[in-house]
Amino acid sequence: MITFAKLLVGLRIIKVKDEKKSLVEKVFVKVNSIDKVLESKVDIILLRFINMLKYIFIVIMIVYLAICLMSLSHKMISFIIEQGALDFTSIKTILTDGLFTLIVIAIVKTLFIKNGFDYALTFLEIAFVVIIRKLILLDSTPSETDLLIALGITSSIFFVLIIFIHNMKRKWQKEDKK
Repeated sequence: MITFAKLLVGLRIIKVKDEKKSLVEKVFVKVNSIDKVLESKVDIILLRFINMLKYIFIVIMIVYLAICLMSLSHKMISFIIEQGALDFTSIKTILTDGLFTLIVIAIVKTLFIKNGFDYALTFLEIAFVVIIRKLILLDSTPSETDLLIALGITSSIFFVLIIFIHNMKRKWQKEDKK
């Protein structure tokens, strides 16, 4: 009989522990559900905040692009009025400013791209223009020969990749239409 009483007491202790566990589990479940709700609300708030910052950045970049275009136009007009037929340094200045403006245009364009493939292709095009701009700005001295060759080969590879990817993309679009 004593062992049976001990067994009952032991069962009651076990039952009390089970009730405590279930109470703790219930608290964790409720805390977890509250956490999920808060997390989703915080995610939504942060996502809206990031989108707002993205649009502010887009507006700033568009204004900057307009300034770049006005500056390039002003330089071209003032050089033509001053010189008539442009000399090499004026042409080089206009070309480098034009390439910089092209880079800014490409960056603004990437802000509107939703497709990852087009996004990567656009950045490849930006890298190509940056390398070409660097090639134009470098002085052709004998000490820079290795760098000029490396940049030339890299820009050639980028150019071939860009043409190849555009042709593949055009081919895929034709296949999708069929």
